[in-house]
Amino acid sequence: MISKKEQAEFLVEAMPYIQKYNDKILVIKYGGNAMINEELKSSVMRDLTLLHLVGIKPVLVHGGGPEISAMLKRVGVESRFVNGLRYTDEETVEIVRMVLCGKINKSLVHHLETCGGKAIGLSGIDGHMLKCEKLSEDLGYVGKIVHADVKIIQECIADGYIPVVSTVGYDDEGHIYNVNADTAAAEIAAALQAEGLILMTDIRGLLENKDDENSLIKKVCVSDIPSLIKQGIISGGMIPKIECCKDAIRRGVEKVFITDGRVNHSILMELLSDEGMGTMFVNGD
Repeated sequence: MISKKEQAEFLVEAMPYIQKYNDKILVIKYGGNAMINEELKSSVMRDLTLLHLVGIKPVLVHGGGPEISAMLKRVGVESRFVNGLRYTDEETVEIVRMVLCGKINKSLVHHLETCGGKAIGLSGIDGHMLKCEKLSEDLGYVGKIVHADVKIIQECIADGYIPVVSTVGYDDEGHIYNVNADTAAAEIAAALQAEGLILMTDIRGLLENKDDENSLIKKVCVSDIPSLIKQGIISGGMIPKIECCKDAIRRGVEKVFITDGRVNHSILMELLSDEGMGTMFVNGD
């Protein structure tokens, strides 16, 4: 347990960052262990409530892969993946909508309210927020976002709410789509012209050596990303995640962070301290 002196020192260190982010929008993509571990979940909800109370405007964007898989198993539907993405037929997408927009979204809203926050649940269908087309015929109703309309999020922020957004989308023919949460968070952050985007993961950030968590790269200029891919430092599942970071930066988001959701209060440590927690992506040297 930290001492009162350490608490005071953290608050002093945090003050200029609180001033910097005051009245600014921060989009947080929430996933991984932080969603399924109750202690970590409580930590995230308290962090978001605190940010809101000090005048910052958080927007929480969430997926829910493990809970979707559990529900599919419960109803006897086999989970099938194509190149790491869940194949989503019409039956599966209805379960995705039920789990994401119903169970998970409303649970997170309730948790934020219990922590003293003022939250409201939304989905990418509400207000025609996330218009999609099929990413690939091989994946079924997995959505590629073609337009993000964030007016409903802006209205909720203006009314003093923390928007909690589940990542499903729609098209004009009435179809519903399962949307990757990293992609949705980056699209929403860019459309909101957010000050920052945080992608919570189950690793420390971008590692120079993927097998050594002490090899964290603290800062990356997006112009260096192709070189890091060529060197193999960015590989596998990190490529699409970091492409989302690059896209958000190129479209006006000031900073993007990949941070470790396995650590209590990682959001506060990332945003409100000199050292940060994970890897920060910026548009410049």
